Amino acid sequence: MRTELKLSLLAAAVALAACGKKEEAAAPAASTASTEALVVKIGHVGATSGGAAHLGKDNENGARMAIDELNAAGVQIGGQTARFELMAEDDAADPKQATAAAQKLVDANVNGVVGHLTSGATLPASQLYHDAGIPQITPSSTNPKFTRQGFPGAFRLVADDTQQGGAMGRYTVQNLQAKTVAVIDDRTAYGQGLADEFEKAAVAAGAQLVGREYTNDKATDFNAILTSLKDKKPDVIFYGGMDAVGGPMLRQMKTLGFASKMVGGDGLCTAEMITLSAEALGDEQVYCVEAGGVDGDEVAVNEKFRADFKAKYGVDVQAYAGYAYDGVKLLAAAMQTAGSAEPQKYLPALKAIKYQGASGNVEFDEKGDRKNAALTLYTFKAGQRVKLAVIR
Repeated sequence: MRTELKLSLLAAAVALAACGKKEEAAAPAASTASTEALVVKIGHVGATSGGAAHLGKDNENGARMAIDELNAAGVQIGGQTARFELMAEDDAADPKQATAAAQKLVDANVNGVVGHLTSGATLPASQLYHDAGIPQITPSSTNPKFTRQGFPGAFRLVADDTQQGGAMGRYTVQNLQAKTVAVIDDRTAYGQGLADEFEKAAVAAGAQLVGREYTNDKATDFNAILTSLKDKKPDVIFYGGMDAVGGPMLRQMKTLGFASKMVGGDGLCTAEMITLSAEALGDEQVYCVEAGGVDGDEVAVNEKFRADFKAKYGVDVQAYAGYAYDGVKLLAAAMQTAGSAEPQKYLPALKAIKYQGASGNVEFDEKGDRKNAALTLYTFKAGQRVKLAVIR
């Protein structure tokens, strides 16, 4: 009996010791798990194929640069080191492809979205993000409807078409002294909306509208519509659309002997417009307004971003990369403030944010539009884009 009792007690002691060792072995694993990085997925969608691919890639590079900087800085969210991942999708500036790309990001449970590039892609995609409760910051879409849908998670970093088209309409009459104007648009949500606002402002400022024509965002031949306008001799032709169409259109205007200047929105205010227009881009032949701009203490930050961007990618910023860069940084800053990457928890912090970024000082109004959004007027001289003025 005693022998059996001793053996039983010994077996129990061995079992307890073994259990203790298992618990000790498990403790480091629990500690390791607590220090694992918090994965934060940021979606970016732009046209990285098609006629606007140079602008879409510009935006994507800006977003990726912000992701790399955040990871290098070891950003903390709610006491955990965050590891940011960019989920980049291509919508080819096509509404159907845009909704497909948006659905992929929704299915992947991204924590926020920067995009899309164009209004025609942004508007249909915005419904999916809203339904999923995912905040969306567009770095470049200007159609006013985007922030007038009542979606609490919709934000815009640039001035809208009402501001942009209105400013260009007034500038055309007051500064370019245009008495007659003709308007052409590409029938997209961006191009048509911008053209409508230009027409209203130019006519209100005293110009006579002598023609309104239409094309599409993939057109290459404009002889028919230009011929219909030539005899009307407009002082200015406003084109509502992107540089991929505006450049070739300007070349055909030159071939047909137009004396008219071309004016447009930010779709024409790109470095690529110089290449696309070729020899047709004479000095002060094209005027455009960019839906953004910096002045005062904002300039130094913007110039540093541009220099860093060129050092990283070997190319100059095309147009909106700084806004996409800021979009990512704004999402991260709101998450830090809220201590959470969950959309419903950091959204109030995003709405209330005050941030100085590559695109200037950022605050949002009650609709999600940028407060005091700047516009920059440009022309082209000696094959270079030349800034005329920043207006607010």
